Amino acid sequence: MTTLDPGIPAKLEFWFDLGSNYSYLSMMRIEALAERHDVAISWKPFLLGAIFKSFGWESSPFVLQKEKGVYTWRDMARQCEKYGLPWTQPSHFPRSALLPMRVALIGAEQPWISAFCKRLMQINFVEDQDINHSAVVDVTLTKLGLPAQEIIVAAQSEDNRRDMRAQTDEALRRGIFGAPTFFAGTDMFWGNDRLEDALLLAARKAK
Repeated sequence: MTTLDPGIPAKLEFWFDLGSNYSYLSMMRIEALAERHDVAISWKPFLLGAIFKSFGWESSPFVLQKEKGVYTWRDMARQCEKYGLPWTQPSHFPRSALLPMRVALIGAEQPWISAFCKRLMQINFVEDQDINHSAVVDVTLTKLGLPAQEIIVAAQSEDNRRDMRAQTDEALRRGIFGAPTFFAGTDMFWGNDRLEDALLLAARKAK
């Protein structure tokens, strides 16, 4: 199962940012893996840039530390080859994803959340295009058969902006320092390479 179902107690929280390259790896894999383990996904978009700013960082550590950046792009190429995922190193990183993240918050409990997020990830990390434009978000929502302008207006409302700030503050309070992050109950797992471990524990906790 890939959406919350009260009949299935096993649940994994998936904290992600659409501008995060390692979130891309998990985003493209999590549904199939969660279904295999009979675990529901709780979608938790948050603003990773705000977390970094709380540490006094003005950008991603992959930018601030040259050596880490060089390693990361090679690692992403290897990981995408391993998982059979398409990949293009972004010509600009990190890209702002504020508008699509606000839309993701609107859709977090809707059946279209996965398709929307996966498409935005593809635009960012496969097609190497800016995702923080209303036209890009509009086209994506429209192709999903959704009322694009209605959703975009709701996403940009002050209520939703406040909710996004609150969600990001919650991430800070819970000790999240990067993306993707997963919670199986109170147990936190950080990084795409911990996705399978997180799902296993979530399934075990439900037994």
